Amino acid sequence: MTNLTLLIPAKNEKDSLPVVLEEIKKLDCKIKVILEKDDLETINSIKEFKCEIVYQKGKGYGDALILGINAVDTKFFCIFNADGSFDPKELDAMKLKFVETKSNFIFASRYEKNSGSDDDTFVTLIGNYFFSYLCKILFNIKIKDILYTFVMGETQAAKKLNLKQTDFTFCIELPIKAHLKMLKITSKGSFERSRIAGQKKVNAFKDGLYILIYIFRLFFKFR
Repeated sequence: MTNLTLLIPAKNEKDSLPVVLEEIKKLDCKIKVILEKDDLETINSIKEFKCEIVYQKGKGYGDALILGINAVDTKFFCIFNADGSFDPKELDAMKLKFVETKSNFIFASRYEKNSGSDDDTFVTLIGNYFFSYLCKILFNIKIKDILYTFVMGETQAAKKLNLKQTDFTFCIELPIKAHLKMLKITSKGSFERSRIAGQKKVNAFKDGLYILIYIFRLFFKFR
């Protein structure tokens, strides 16, 4: 699928990113890795791979993905983790789901039937259920794993959403704004693998509070 670009935001992933790039190097797609210029260890670890490095001028997970999406020139993009927790074998099923459902975005979910995770924690599990349910109540968004960032989407649709959140609240901004724009978003079962190296970069309580505040900001702005 040469009309697909994988977007891989990475920070301090020198141990896992080369393994991920080795696993996906034969896929029929473009690969863009978004990195900070001073992350020299990660940059040096992937010099042998055929991928484009997009350098961040700002900071944050959302900043990396907004930069990446704006740099995409293919019809579709897919957010792909640098820690090895996403299985590239699921990409074909996500593409098929696009065709079957005529959706604008496909959101992978660890909480569908025959899905799961080897990397989820009790805190993130509860948090995802809570925020998914809250968005269902407030916005009628029917995604069971709304913070999971294994997302495939139409590039032009994403570019028109005016995404601005530079931190982890990007994860909630994307589905809510897509829904408010009357775009079709569909959930698909997925299995999250154990990460190859490193630890979660999300602070469950601090980021959870920011996400909660942002959800209500959008609710009161657009209701």
